[in-house]
This record gives sequence, C-alpha cells and structure tokens, in this order.
Amino acid sequence: MIDVYMTRLHELTVVLYAFSVLLYFIDFLHHNRKANRFAFWLLAFVWVLQTAFLFFYMVKTGRFPVLTIFEGLYFYAWVLITLSLGINRLLRVDFIVFFTNVLGFIIMAIHTFAPVQFESEVMAQQLVSELLLIHITIAILSYGAFSLSFVFSLLYLIQYDLLKRKKWGTRLLRITDLSKLEHMSYVLNVIGVPMLMLALILGVQWAYIKLPNMIWYDPKVVGSFSVLLVYSMYLYLKVGKGMYGKSLALWNIASFLIVLINFFLFGKLSFFHSWNS
Repeated sequence: MIDVYMTRLHELTVVLYAFSVLLYFIDFLHHNRKANRFAFWLLAFVWVLQTAFLFFYMVKTGRFPVLTIFEGLYFYAWVLITLSLGINRLLRVDFIVFFTNVLGFIIMAIHTFAPVQFESEVMAQQLVSELLLIHITIAILSYGAFSLSFVFSLLYLIQYDLLKRKKWGTRLLRITDLSKLEHMSYVLNVIGVPMLMLALILGVQWAYIKLPNMIWYDPKVVGSFSVLLVYSMYLYLKVGKGMYGKSLALWNIASFLIVLINFFLFGKLSFFHSWNS
C-alpha cells in the first residue's frame, strides 16, 4: 500500500513539473514575471517532494543513491531542479532555466515511469498504462488549444474581410476586434506547444517501454512531431520575426490542417498507435 501511495506522489510531481515547464515557457516568450514566480514556487514544491523522496530512499537503503542507473536518474533529476531554482533566483537567465527544466522533466519522466523499479508485474503494467493515459490526455488538451486557436484565426480572416469590404453591420459588431482575435489565437498556441512537447516526451517514454522495436518513421510519429514543428515555427514567426495579421492567421490555419491530417488520417495509417497498452 505504501508503494502505491509513493507511486501516486511521484506521478503528482511529474504533473506539477509539467505545469511549471508550461509557465516557464510562457515567461521565456514574454518575460512574464508573474508566470515566472508561479513557476518558481511550483518547481520549489516539486524540489521539496523530490528531496523528501531522496532522503527517505537514503534512510531505507542506508547509502547514497547513485550506484545504479535508476538511482542515478533520480539524483540527476534532483540536481537539475536544484540548479534550475538557483539559476532562476540568482542569474535570471530565462533561456537556460526553460531548457534545463525541459531536460529535468525528461529525466524525471524516465525515472518515474520506469517499470524496473517495481517488483510487482501488475504494478509495473498499471504504471505504464497510466503513463499512456497522461500522454493521451495532455496531447488531446494541446489539440484542444490548437482548435480554439484555429477558430480565432478563422474569425480574424472573416473580420478582416468584412472590414476590407466595409460591410458594417451586426455580424461585424458580434465579432471582436482584430487585435483581440490575433492575441487569443497566439495565447492558445503558447499553451498548446509546450503541452504537446510534454505529451510527446511521455509518449516516447511509453514507446520505449512497450515497443522497443517501434518504427520511428511511422506516419503518426512523424505527424505528431510535424505538428510540434509547424506550431513552433508559428511562435518563432510571431515572436522572432514579428509577423502579424493575415499572414500569421493563414499560417495558423494551415498548421491546424496538419493537426487534422495527423489526428484522422495518420491515426488510421499508423502501425504504432494500433498497439494497446
């Protein structure tokens, strides 16, 4: 029973860490200090949990936990979180903080969902199934964010066309102004991109455990990483290149078409996603 509770706590730390990475991503793009502070304290809570787990493990085994790869991963994740907190507090280098936390999340996910840590085969299989559930849930939530972003971009184009043709009327008034439509579309993509990235990290972890001979050029795998790439390019064009307006809306709509192709077409063609957990 204690092992079950400990497993749930480990899973909770992964979820909290995921939220922290999401907030650090927002701060990375916008220098949002409120998001940075919340991410910092969320990560600090994760660090407290990790430190407690590390201490209890040392008491249980009577030694420092670095003698196996499994133990080393845990300590490595703890070191990365510690360094991230220190960099965030002392140096305030957002670029390093964000990517350090992405690496830390990967290491923590590998450690948390590794079946080798459980003597019970049933518990190990349950943990892998829960990993798949978390992966699918986060991926669908990211797709939901992209869907709403697509709607806002579509409304942007409709509003843009009405204004260009000077079609004043009720329809024009019911659609909000162009700047708000573009901003909401952008915000939803800022949320969706890191969520999809985290979902793919967990998906790769699940595939490594369940499908050691997985085909990495499978349509669904290629499609999922393509979705992440095109939406990352959207953020780069918006933030790095300063693109805005109709061109950015068209890019966003084209990106969502790739989401639809990946979800409906590649899902049917995929050998990878025909497996069950």
